[in-house]
Amino acid sequence: MLFCSTVYKNTAGDKTPAVPFKEAILQCLPEEGGLFIPKSVPDLRHLLLHMGEETSYPELVAAVSPLLFEGDLNPSSASRMAEGAFTFEPELLRLDRNFSVLTLYGGPTGVFKDFGITFLAALLEELLKNDTAMVVSASRGKTGVSIAKAFQNRRNIVTTLLYPDENIYGLDRESYVPEGGNVIPIRVKGTLDDCQRLIGELIRDRSFSERYKVTSANAINPGRLLPQAFYFLYSFIRLKKHITGELLFSIPSGNLGNLIAGLYAWKFGMPVNGYIAAMNINNPSGDFIKSGNFEDLKSSPIVPTVSSALDISRPANYERLVSFYKESPAVMKNMVYTETVDDARTLGTMERVWKKYRLHLDPHGAVAFAAAEKMAAERNFDGHIVILATVHPAKYAEETRKATGQRLELPDRLASLNRPAEPVAEIKPALEGLESAIASCFYTP
Repeated sequence: MLFCSTVYKNTAGDKTPAVPFKEAILQCLPEEGGLFIPKSVPDLRHLLLHMGEETSYPELVAAVSPLLFEGDLNPSSASRMAEGAFTFEPELLRLDRNFSVLTLYGGPTGVFKDFGITFLAALLEELLKNDTAMVVSASRGKTGVSIAKAFQNRRNIVTTLLYPDENIYGLDRESYVPEGGNVIPIRVKGTLDDCQRLIGELIRDRSFSERYKVTSANAINPGRLLPQAFYFLYSFIRLKKHITGELLFSIPSGNLGNLIAGLYAWKFGMPVNGYIAAMNINNPSGDFIKSGNFEDLKSSPIVPTVSSALDISRPANYERLVSFYKESPAVMKNMVYTETVDDARTLGTMERVWKKYRLHLDPHGAVAFAAAEKMAAERNFDGHIVILATVHPAKYAEETRKATGQRLELPDRLASLNRPAEPVAEIKPALEGLESAIASCFYTP
């Protein structure tokens, strides 16, 4: 068995120094540029062999975490974290011989992010103990609440949320730092890309970031990204006795976090034949994936679509994907497939899946389902494809009504998240304004 060294290297090259796992998640971004990735990973095949349908999600997380983060988590702390954090699980719906849907919206805010962020929040609280940190993250108005809820009331952690120029939702004023809480929502007069850029600049301003001990809960943080591999492993142990032939995953792909996490699940030893990177018409990295040419990353204006979370111009995890291709170009060309799905096909898939399976999909899950259907048809496919459904379909009630004629109501646990909230500050997309807005929350005259 290979043991994880908990040492993380930089995608920018082997000449930059490697760092321990705890430093990687607290520092989040290397000073030299690039992103942190594991220098080595554990071989989990022995665990996957003995796990089965009776294994709960917290049990899987508790078993895998001490090996993945060896030296930072022991079996006792991992078990305590997993049982306390995961009161929710993914659900695998086997539709027929060829297709399953993995629903990732059973968490407190109804999006896939609940899984990785909840783990990171519990992990940071475990690792910090008597230390402090500020988690700075970029998100759209209705998804940032996932980060706020996961970190709310966590000991020694403050959470700063950057939103593009739109409303924010689901936050309680009592949770804001000036009101005695630990959340700082800031509206940026720009795009989500501007917010992500500002986070990188903030972390790399070492004077400021060391003063406030800044890290991030976005997928640039390996402590958020790697736990997303757990639900790929969870799918496999539930399917392994029931399928023959090839196994593929179809993944809605914008910032590429879930695609990278799936590839790490494969590196951990999960038997899988490939991944479908399902994109909308913005398709920022499709040409690169097809060619393996690093220069093929598009940088085009964003076209608004019904699958808005995939409206990305430059994926935050692009450099990690490049690192996979640099290590194993021949393997990757036969491991990752791409498909582009427009809005008409997205809505048509939502309608077709409802009529055939009586299952509602959100637009992002529908992009992945459409891509899976096309691949299955073109290849005369006789294996099994797991489609990731990443958002509760009732969060896209209007699109669902338009596609299926059905009116969906949000569960009570999600309905309150639609309440608009005011930020503590509104800034231009400039680092000086961001640092000033954060500092002002801690100033007492």
